[in-house]
Amino acid sequence: MLHEKFHYKTLEELLDTAKQANGNIPVSDDLGVLFEKVDQNGIHFENRFAIQPMEGCDAADDGTPGELTTRRYERFAKSGAGLIWAEAVAILPEGRAKPHQLHMKDDNLDGFKRMVEQIKETSMKENGFAPVVIMQAAHSGRYSNPNGYSEPIIAYNNPLFEKDKPIDPARIITDDEIKRLEERYAWAAANAEKCGFDGVDIKSCHRYLLSEFLSAYDRPGEYGGSFENRTKLLRHAIKNAMDATGKDFIVTSRLNVYDGFPYPYGFGAKDGEGIIPDLTEGKKLIDILCDDLGVKMLDITIGNPYVNPHVNRPYDRGNYVPEEHPLFGLGRIMDCVTEIQKHRPDLLVVGSGFSYPRQFSARLAAGMIARGGCTVAGFGRMAFAYPDFIQDLKKTGELDPKKCCVACGECAKLLRAGQASGCVMRDNKLYRPHKD
Repeated sequence: MLHEKFHYKTLEELLDTAKQANGNIPVSDDLGVLFEKVDQNGIHFENRFAIQPMEGCDAADDGTPGELTTRRYERFAKSGAGLIWAEAVAILPEGRAKPHQLHMKDDNLDGFKRMVEQIKETSMKENGFAPVVIMQAAHSGRYSNPNGYSEPIIAYNNPLFEKDKPIDPARIITDDEIKRLEERYAWAAANAEKCGFDGVDIKSCHRYLLSEFLSAYDRPGEYGGSFENRTKLLRHAIKNAMDATGKDFIVTSRLNVYDGFPYPYGFGAKDGEGIIPDLTEGKKLIDILCDDLGVKMLDITIGNPYVNPHVNRPYDRGNYVPEEHPLFGLGRIMDCVTEIQKHRPDLLVVGSGFSYPRQFSARLAAGMIARGGCTVAGFGRMAFAYPDFIQDLKKTGELDPKKCCVACGECAKLLRAGQASGCVMRDNKLYRPHKD
């Protein structure tokens, strides 16, 4: 069954099509579960909603939150989400994805402190509680673009991405540089704690630098080849972050368990089996993070938004049309997240990928929680388009189709172009509105 545009007026229509497309879409009408409090592993959330990290590319010149950044997090704070997973913050100048990506430095911490204070004050005023706020500590790796043009820093050359234009091997990060980077994560975590964040995410997803190392099968030296070597940077960065912060500070990761590329170009697929997910190594890594390092929460995701964006953000608008039905892709996300949560019932798992089914998104989130597929449901694109979706759901029990994300991908296009990003369809204060 090939790709088709979203046209479903009822949940039954969507589920019938998902069945035909072999997409496993769990749903539930019991939306009350989404508003339950969570107390697990010493972590408390007022509900099971999370705002996922969505970059706005609108930092001030010094890397601190700009006017549009402040506006965005004000809207997120009013949403009523129990968890706000703040967007990528570069921890080194050369690791910025864009010139106006948020960038933490020794001399600009006050800007991040104000951001966290405003989030908590706004949510307390609007909702009666302060959300948990996580800072995503990031190095963009092969997607680094700190000065307005590509300046990649890679773990290894990847002909699947680079084809006949390989990146200069001189841009492969050295083992000595990696050791210095490991220490930088201790600096980032300590400063995040000083700024009032409740935790730090050692970002290892979507083929940014730490994520890329998980598939560095052919890289020589102590950070490539074996499973132990390929996971070393992530493990050391997390341990350093934990050692640099207090016992109640959360050290976590937004973690790719499946890249959507065949071995040896991707993590989470078995040699000789194409791109069929195999989460064996992902589960082994998570066991180490939990049992050896004491990680209590992970945000699970898949895919690469630059090369196979349909894998982690199913959509049906625009020029790029993948050779799979978006409901099949949506089912794959749900199955991957569920496999991790079932493997580690003790782990607080934040699920991803809930925005695509528009007005039926909350029922998907409730269905995932009901089947034990995740602990918290994370919304990214939906929060850009419809930041008050949680409030509407609480008041009416429904999401307004005229306010939902339509999975057009325009927010990502703005980000890739280095422009301030947001919803071009719904946010008419910033962007020219379009008809659905």
